[in-house]
Amino acid sequence: MSLILDHVNYIYSAKTAYETQALKDICLKIEDGEFIGLIGHTGSGKSTLIQHLNGLLRATSGSIYFQGQDIYDADYDRKALRGKIGLVFQYPEHQLFESTVFADVCFGPKNQGLSEKDAQLRAFTALREVGLLEEYWYRSPFELSGGQKRRAAIAGVLAMKPEVLVLDEPTAGLDPKGRDEILGQVAKLHQNLGMAVILVSHSMEDIAQYVQRILVMNQGAILLDGTPHEVFCHYQELESIGLAAPQVTYLMHELAGRGIPVDTKATTLEEAKAAILQAFAKPHP
Repeated sequence: MSLILDHVNYIYSAKTAYETQALKDICLKIEDGEFIGLIGHTGSGKSTLIQHLNGLLRATSGSIYFQGQDIYDADYDRKALRGKIGLVFQYPEHQLFESTVFADVCFGPKNQGLSEKDAQLRAFTALREVGLLEEYWYRSPFELSGGQKRRAAIAGVLAMKPEVLVLDEPTAGLDPKGRDEILGQVAKLHQNLGMAVILVSHSMEDIAQYVQRILVMNQGAILLDGTPHEVFCHYQELESIGLAAPQVTYLMHELAGRGIPVDTKATTLEEAKAAILQAFAKPHP
């Protein structure tokens, strides 16, 4: 599986006084099983970009290919595409609407043409995969906490068996415990199911902890594309566009500036711990 964006541009309100170019010449390839972090300041084009991936928005110019097919071909089934590239919105209320959580999770598979029994089996599996306790399955989704609603929304997408899972700020508004639970569950899904995951987040610590590759957007274009180590070494450039590196990055540079021979590429607490222990294990003159 590969998802390719080839010179994609998108203009809001084209040919009006409010014309705004939201995406500028995006060229991007996403491979099977990748875990990608998408970061950028508010208005950088992140949400616009992810809504192009499954055809919710149509590019003003350029092409998008999924599994070697142009999704803009006249005979391409974009409805089926939305089952293969599942998008979980920032606010789960936007995609929860049935009378019970279980019925909501069944909706996607039934819409794909599955029988009632098969849709229910998919729902059982998906709800277990996201770790939502069975006592909540037959409640109204609007009785759930913020973290539980996000689990339910993710389950609704998983039940359609997507090949790519796109999460737009899945931890927004959650406390630290809820945030860690949601991201830990997403990491398990990525590992166990082998699907590609695209995580949109404002938390550099979360991005550094979980993803393998980072895309940095600025003014509708991709500014940086690389591993967490490669991207966060440009922390001054990130600051210039209103972002930052993980706090660990600044700590390691501070230690190095004071003459302690630590690896400044460390981006997570575990990496920082190992680097500091290694530095102090070395004999000093």
